[in-house]
Amino acid sequence: MMAFESAGKRIGSLNVNLMRLAMGALFLSGFCLVRRGLWLPLDATPHNWVWLSVSGLVGLTLGDMCLFKAFLLVGSRISALIMAFVPVISTLISWAFLGELLSLRDQAGMMLTTLGIIMVVMRRSNGNAGERPVGYPVKGLLLALGGATGQSVGLVFSKYGMGNYDAFAANHIRLLAGLVGFGIIFLSTGRWRGVLPAVRRRSGVLFTALGAFFGPFVGVSLSLYAVQHTQIGVAATIIALVPVFIIAPAVLIKKERIGLRDVLGAVIAVTGSALLFL
Repeated sequence: MMAFESAGKRIGSLNVNLMRLAMGALFLSGFCLVRRGLWLPLDATPHNWVWLSVSGLVGLTLGDMCLFKAFLLVGSRISALIMAFVPVISTLISWAFLGELLSLRDQAGMMLTTLGIIMVVMRRSNGNAGERPVGYPVKGLLLALGGATGQSVGLVFSKYGMGNYDAFAANHIRLLAGLVGFGIIFLSTGRWRGVLPAVRRRSGVLFTALGAFFGPFVGVSLSLYAVQHTQIGVAATIIALVPVFIIAPAVLIKKERIGLRDVLGAVIAVTGSALLFL
């Protein structure tokens, strides 16, 4: 996340979004070639291709487009606040689509974790920790909700599309579909003209490559592996802990100050996630 933030300041967020998917797909090609002997997921079934492609288009293309637009209209903090409800949305969709039910302990853990994440996100707001998403453009709030829903639907469709198929190869299909989706958007809107100048910005490309390695390549692949081997609501809750995990790097690297609410929110979030492992 921090790498993408640095890259976005140099070459623009949309360029970063396109390049991170391309780089992630390249990393997966090399990894799968060594691990599976296939540089493309050619052994996937039509069922895998259809549902994982839909998952990539909904989660990586439409969902991210909504989220980045929401950043412009309501800001990253309010958008992140709404994204904290991804575990809840994912649980509801997986219950409706896959029939997955969480135990009372898992539900309590999810709620505690979500509460802790909200506390951390609301604290990181230029000193106005009590601000609420009231008075913001309805369009921006709906777009942020669309981003959260897109990510949730993407997880559910990923699990349905994967079955027992390799999680890294499944992620490869999602990234390729997301890349095609962004490619169509760039071509239809004329934004492709800004890609070549962005590629020439070495620092931006390096930060994007770093983020693509730990994000679309490693992070998303492992998240699919988690979704494949546990309930979506549980996996989505743990995945949503990013705002908590980023506190330490923000302090050590960016020299940001943390407050009591940061610490308390992190403790609550970690306690909630611990319930999921009991």
